[in-house]
Amino acid sequence: MKKVFKGRVVLPGNTTGEAVVSRQGLNILASYQKSALKKAKRVICADQNNPDLYKKDLTNKIICLPQTIGSTTGGMVLETVIQMGLGPKAMLFAEHIDSLAAAGLILSEVWLKKRVITIDQLGTDFLNAVQDGQTIEIKEDGTVLVCS
Repeated sequence: MKKVFKGRVVLPGNTTGEAVVSRQGLNILASYQKSALKKAKRVICADQNNPDLYKKDLTNKIICLPQTIGSTTGGMVLETVIQMGLGPKAMLFAEHIDSLAAAGLILSEVWLKKRVITIDQLGTDFLNAVQDGQTIEIKEDGTVLVCS
């Protein structure tokens, strides 16, 4: 059975992938910087303050989260891992997209021509419904299907 949610399209696209879920804000700098600096082949979340994601592989996953948090360099770090080919496949926000995430995602789109599909305003029900490892289908119109 699929659960259907509709959000606001920030960067459109159609894709299917595996969910990685954080019930708290994602600190981009703390999560991604270690892998970026090491020029790793995978991004393993290094943010020990986020028990939902710590030590999980974030590479090419669909990240489901309320919003991002952290320093102003978060957007730059996100753009860097996307340039390295290690970014998420999509980012799905329960709340409004915040400036930290928007900066990195939009810069990647404009400067690198690399799009990370991004939908926001999916709501708390979305974040409560989705679990790690579930298959997510994203439609260009902002429809998100959580598959069981």
